[in-house]
Amino acid sequence: MAEGFLGWANRNFDLAADACGLSPSTRRILLEPERFLHVAIPVKMDDGRVEVFTGFRSQHSTSRGPAKGGIRYHPLVSADEVRALSILMSWKCAVVGIPFGGGKGGVICDPSKLSKGELERLSRGYIRAISKIIGPASDIPAPDVYTDAQIMAWMEDEYERISGKKSFSLITGKPVEVGGSLGRGEATARGGYFVLEEALGDGDYPAKLSVAIQGFGNAGATLARILSKDGRFLVVAVSDSKGAIRSETGLDVPALLAHKERTGSVLGFPGAKELSNGELLELPVDVLVPAALEGQITKENAGAVGAKIILELANGPTTPDADEILRKAGILVIPDILANAGGVTVSYFEWVQNNSGDVWTEGQVNSRLEGVMQDSYRAVRGIAKDRSVGMRAAAYILAVSRVARATELRGFY
Repeated sequence: MAEGFLGWANRNFDLAADACGLSPSTRRILLEPERFLHVAIPVKMDDGRVEVFTGFRSQHSTSRGPAKGGIRYHPLVSADEVRALSILMSWKCAVVGIPFGGGKGGVICDPSKLSKGELERLSRGYIRAISKIIGPASDIPAPDVYTDAQIMAWMEDEYERISGKKSFSLITGKPVEVGGSLGRGEATARGGYFVLEEALGDGDYPAKLSVAIQGFGNAGATLARILSKDGRFLVVAVSDSKGAIRSETGLDVPALLAHKERTGSVLGFPGAKELSNGELLELPVDVLVPAALEGQITKENAGAVGAKIILELANGPTTPDADEILRKAGILVIPDILANAGGVTVSYFEWVQNNSGDVWTEGQVNSRLEGVMQDSYRAVRGIAKDRSVGMRAAAYILAVSRVARATELRGFY
């Protein structure tokens, strides 16, 4: 991956900027984050040592509203990755029409090697380090890779200690007991499910569709559970960080979820055959769901992808070179900034509820999410047809034009 995630994000932006006819000034503004913070976080470990962790927070564009984006904990977090993800968040919020800009955060760490106490102290330390640039009307964090509702609760509490007042709308993805929204935990997967339903209405697909899911974490596992309840889908392969499994007759998803909860991996599931993550991407299935990390489908393996539809629940799983190969092969790619926007959409719903003091039922949340995702898919599909471009190009054209228009209306001097 010589070019890197940031380079891919910029290439997709350049194509959309050309299609939208952006002025050189607007183009230059939108190429760079408005603000980028690099912090050092000292944490007292359980054995008395002090470790210093590196963290980042990027705010790409706030022309359409407060910056919005998750915080990830991972050993491979980098400054460029966080910048790229904040750019993607700007386009993601814009493509579904919610009034947020793009933000992202990350800490270089391996949370599996931290005790609960160390994890809490790291989380509180990170919020202290970035507290001056976040707020309910300026930058609203959320969970991401290897962070969860508990971590958000610690972060919200720490911010309230610093500010001296309650601030439920600072962070989304919180536990329901401290201001979180019903339906938030399933939102990314459920949003993907809604756009997949729309896509199936556009083509001639079999009554029973086979599905392979790369990444059996929160989004991937939740989507598998949702699909298993829908009689049209047969989940035939899944993977996690330790390996992949398949069953041509379909995997028993509830039993697989219990197996992973018990053993920590999908490997060893009774009746399933093992294969590599790379082999999973090449299975001849109807729907392939990359739900792991970026850069999984590249120009080296794109030609071997056997799916008819790719639903990108991960951020940036397909490189620009691979995207062109897939488009020429006639594979429908539902791009990340549309396919996985369900999470930020329900985060917006949570923020609205926190600000208004209202509480929505899970049915209300899911119904509103369905409407947003279906309308957004139709808007992107319309641009793709009108301009004879792929769905990614169409999604970027829609998103970039919206952010550019807001930036130009606000003016620059």
